[in-house]
Amino acid sequence: MNLDGRGIPGVSIVTVEFADAVEVQSKALGFDPAIVFVPHPIQNRTREELEKIADDAIEPALKFLQGTP
Repeated sequence: MNLDGRGIPGVSIVTVEFADAVEVQSKALGFDPAIVFVPHPIQNRTREELEKIADDAIEPALKFLQGTP
């Protein structure tokens, strides 16, 4: 689905490990995606750690969705 092309806002949550890959892919596609970067790795995190990561990411994600990054 191409939500952005249809005017539907979206945001990707990506670990910092993939920041370079995101940049390369974005340039190749000519697209500037809304991305919130979170700590890497995600696996093997405790529930509390994952909740903290989610809590830290929600505000920036909502700002992107509202068009006010």
